[in-house]
Amino acid sequence: MPTPLPSTLPAPYNFALQSTPEHIALIMDGNRRWARARNLPASEGHKAGLQRLVDLLPSLAHGSVRTVTVFAFSSANWQRQRAEVEHLFRLADLALRRFSPVCLDNGIRVSTIGRRDRLPAPLLSAMEKTARLTAEGQRELRIALDYSSRHTMLEAAKGLSDSADAGHFERLLGGGDAATGGATGRIPDVDLLIRTGKEQRLSDFLLWESAFAELYFPDLYWPDFTPAELHKAIEWYSRRQRRFGA
Repeated sequence: MPTPLPSTLPAPYNFALQSTPEHIALIMDGNRRWARARNLPASEGHKAGLQRLVDLLPSLAHGSVRTVTVFAFSSANWQRQRAEVEHLFRLADLALRRFSPVCLDNGIRVSTIGRRDRLPAPLLSAMEKTARLTAEGQRELRIALDYSSRHTMLEAAKGLSDSADAGHFERLLGGGDAATGGATGRIPDVDLLIRTGKEQRLSDFLLWESAFAELYFPDLYWPDFTPAELHKAIEWYSRRQRRFGA
């Protein structure tokens, strides 16, 4: 049996560093390989991954971090077996219900990005309810479900006029349907993108918003990405010299 993940967090880390990110993007990769390494079914890896995110939420709600976007379900994930896809959607529903009290305690509002026309009705209902309950939060947790950056950019481009500028395009990219828990308006560019899973690629995630992001690839699967590992990533970011092409 694997060592159980902690259900509570230690006191949040002090992220008051010289240079800290305002927008962190997380590609939470490696749940299935984490499970396989322990001779467990993939479903146990996904459960451990959900617990890891729940444990990290209070740490993400401190310091300069204002926005966190997590890649929960890629549009490419529809290629997986139906049973696994259905399990992932049940976990997403469970996650939203578990996020609500933690996010309320830490002043975090929850929104979702991605397509909604292919998601199951119970999940859409959970998205709407969580968005309403947490709407007053000053920081934002954005959950990407059935998300493809290419699709999002294509749909945003359809709404452009001849006089549109980059700011208008960015507002379209950040748009969503508030009635189903969607994010609204322009979002800040990603400062720090973290991908676990021992892979080094973006996988169609926030391609426009990550144009100048610092990319951090820890040699870990997502269930092993503890609050201490997050602190290491933010310390690493604080030592970067961001020139933005200058």
